Amino acid sequence: MAPKNPETSVRMAFEEVGQRILISSIQPLRIVAPNVKKTPKYAQIAASIQEVGIIEPPIVARDRSEAGKFLLLDGHLRVEILKEMGETEVACLISTDDEAFTYNRRVSRIAIVQEHKMILNAVERGVPEERIAKALNVNVAGIRKKRRLLEGICPEAVELLKDKHVPINSFTEIRKMTPMRQMEASELMVAMNKYSITYARSLVAATPQDQLIESAKQKVIKGLTENQIALMERESTNLEREFKMAEQSYGVDHLDFVLAKGFLGALLGNARVVRYLTQHHREILSEFEKIAELESSAA
Repeated sequence: MAPKNPETSVRMAFEEVGQRILISSIQPLRIVAPNVKKTPKYAQIAASIQEVGIIEPPIVARDRSEAGKFLLLDGHLRVEILKEMGETEVACLISTDDEAFTYNRRVSRIAIVQEHKMILNAVERGVPEERIAKALNVNVAGIRKKRRLLEGICPEAVELLKDKHVPINSFTEIRKMTPMRQMEASELMVAMNKYSITYARSLVAATPQDQLIESAKQKVIKGLTENQIALMERESTNLEREFKMAEQSYGVDHLDFVLAKGFLGALLGNARVVRYLTQHHREILSEFEKIAELESSAA
């Protein structure tokens, strides 16, 4: 068998076997501030650990300067909670890379739609709502609301938002629109990278009456008259039309722009051309240089 080429072989990110490690042997890379311990997130993680234990093991790396010691790359809150609970050991995954930034920037936090599906799966397997609520540190009403999260939301909109961090109340606003309008609104949210309840309400406010479900057609928006709402609807329609036109031509326009900047870059690299423009067309040279600077800042 031919030896592996070190340039093409893939290096494992973690050691093959996890390990239970003494918490006293783990060196955190940051301190959990007292105000963090008062946050809902901290309380939710603590409740989950107390109810079902550690689901996602902390990530550590071996300390190269001291044998038997480890650096904590991810899981500072989990380890801190375990210490408060009096635990002395924790099961960890051992990373072969001790760069915390490299690891953390690849962590993907769970989206609300994914959480909804996890809750449904747990309920279908017979887990009581009360236990799920206790594990997530929320009341049972909150669990039931998350179970009903996608009721009235069309599949196409769900697909667009499935991996986005959308506030639960934004889905309440999306639900007020017809399926076709839900798709349009979801596309706008993704394009603008805005999912807040305020933005969702503005989309509803700008939605024509015939694109709202019956129960939402009598729109009453505090601080706006009927004429102002009608104006918002027209402006929203125009904005969406212009946005879609720009989206369709973006690829071609961007390619033309890159080619034009490349040509100008080569042009400005010619000393004779620059000297000529300096002497006879200084204003054109100034504009060319601005475009060249845009190229370097966008790289």
